[in-house]
Amino acid sequence: MQLKPFLLDAWLDQYEHTTEFNLAASTGPVWSVPEILALADDATRHRFLNHNLVYSRPAGADSLREAIAAMQQVPVESVQVMTGASEALLALMWLAAEPGANVIIPVPGFTTFSALPQSLGIETRFYRVRRENGFRIDPDEIQRLADSKTRLILVNNPHNPTGATMGDEEMEALHHFTAERGIQLVSDEVYHPIYHGKPTRSAARLPYATAIADMSKAFSIAGVRTGWMIEHNAQKRQQFWTARSYFSICNTTTGEILAEIAIRKHDAVLGKAQQVASRNLKILESFMAEQRDVLGWIRPQGGMTAFPWLVSGENARPFCQAAAERGILLAPGDCFDTPSHFRLGFAAAGDNFSKALDRFGSFVKSWSAKMVPA
Repeated sequence: MQLKPFLLDAWLDQYEHTTEFNLAASTGPVWSVPEILALADDATRHRFLNHNLVYSRPAGADSLREAIAAMQQVPVESVQVMTGASEALLALMWLAAEPGANVIIPVPGFTTFSALPQSLGIETRFYRVRRENGFRIDPDEIQRLADSKTRLILVNNPHNPTGATMGDEEMEALHHFTAERGIQLVSDEVYHPIYHGKPTRSAARLPYATAIADMSKAFSIAGVRTGWMIEHNAQKRQQFWTARSYFSICNTTTGEILAEIAIRKHDAVLGKAQQVASRNLKILESFMAEQRDVLGWIRPQGGMTAFPWLVSGENARPFCQAAAERGILLAPGDCFDTPSHFRLGFAAAGDNFSKALDRFGSFVKSWSAKMVPA
């Protein structure tokens, strides 16, 4: 078994802690432990400060599952807690690894989407989220790729890195298609419900879909390493429970309590992320209009990342390398198998976003001047 290099994490690990302005981050405004605890009542704070550092349950702590179920409006038994959405993806791909099987995933996309099935020897088929199509996720293209050996179709909604979204009717049509054929439909919803266009509903409402989410993106408390799966099929849920027992066994009890507090106060936590993302996206719109001769982009419909490109069509890695040397961290598009693009996060910088764009604008100006033939 071979795993391809994780270009994104290697890039972030190299620069994230030394670059002044991080515009590569895909998360939102940072929370501290005291800020999360301030949202809780006295009893919960006492529970956190006095809890025993023991194993939690493989399915997740009962109170955490109840909080997730209430937020997602699903039965508690449908909730399986995971160590982030990354472990959910690991379990899904592991269980899809049958002889001759194929899975259908988006490109560009998060590296894990392709690296896991390829490492397991699963045929990996890609549908394209194209800028020529306005970064629209095309259900018809997805359906054309499916056949009798397709075990799993993955939709990332809102999509990382483009910010594309799939509408409710399109998702329901895809759900009908997969249910008829016995294909597992997986909706990765780590950015739900952060939207900048028409909101869409969670796929957790669909009886034959598997919805996965976590605390890292929309909630922006990645350090708790807590995610979940909503699965209505009891047999599949048992398979996920078994996989989880082998992989990580359970979450930390500390992380589960903090995650539970944030979920029970999701209006406040998600509201902060939405407010910051919406405000900074407006600032980004003005910036991109000023840079249209050098940078192209499509305004994201959801999430907290955009996926601009160099109008020249060249590989964006040297551009991102030079930007990092000027104190601006971007994520090169080759980390998402789309080299002429780069990912730009617009929520993690918070109140420093305008200052970051000022620095970025100066860099773009100097870069474009250097590129003009003498």
